[in-house]
Amino acid sequence: MKIASWNVNSLNVRMPHMEQWLRESQPDVLALQETKLEDSRFPDTALAALGYRSVFAGQKTYNGVAILARGLAIEDVQVGIPGFDDEQRRVIAATVGGVRIVDFYVVNGQSVGSEKFEYKLRWLKAARAMLEAEIARHPQLVVLGDFNIAPTALDVHNPKRWHEKIMCSTAEREAFGDIASLGLHDSFRLHCSEPGHHSWWDYRLQAFDRGWGLRIDLVLISEALRNRSTAGGVDLAPRTWERPSDHAPVWVELAR
Repeated sequence: MKIASWNVNSLNVRMPHMEQWLRESQPDVLALQETKLEDSRFPDTALAALGYRSVFAGQKTYNGVAILARGLAIEDVQVGIPGFDDEQRRVIAATVGGVRIVDFYVVNGQSVGSEKFEYKLRWLKAARAMLEAEIARHPQLVVLGDFNIAPTALDVHNPKRWHEKIMCSTAEREAFGDIASLGLHDSFRLHCSEPGHHSWWDYRLQAFDRGWGLRIDLVLISEALRNRSTAGGVDLAPRTWERPSDHAPVWVELAR
């Protein structure tokens, strides 16, 4: 079972890329972030023609999340973080093929110490509470998406340059650690311990060509799924296409 995540940074713009990637990579499940589409404009009919069912929660211009599944029912859908009052469409969860999928588009936070940064920390605390309840109900849990946090220095092209900056601050990493402490494993790191692997590159300064990236798109799996994880990676190809998203798809393969 191949489960993937991709911040497409506008599905309206990146739809041709996603269609190509779905045909070539054929994930069983794909979680999307930053679709930037109202629900009435979500291309569920076009995706159905490719064999994918879809559930989604979007809004105009900003945010937006979705879960696609090929040949599998999508059940028990939940939008948002229970008990956390937030109009931003950043979370969608569903059960697919017996696996609970939670799709996060974590707050960016703008800069350390800003109001948006404080909102990010509150959001992450609420997200942890949600996941604690989810893993109690669904031991086979996958939490994936754009976390806007590079978990360790291994995930940063230049740790010194990014020290205590947004996405790399101690507070953010501690919040991520609190989530991981629920028994969630970074599936990529189960298979690769080397630095130099990234999933996001700023559009500015030719960051992709220079390798100036961060690994902030993650697929976390529960302890119950750990032994089923056979591979994980980042697909760099879509980042080389014309008018790409600034993120690349990430994925995990689970033995059935």
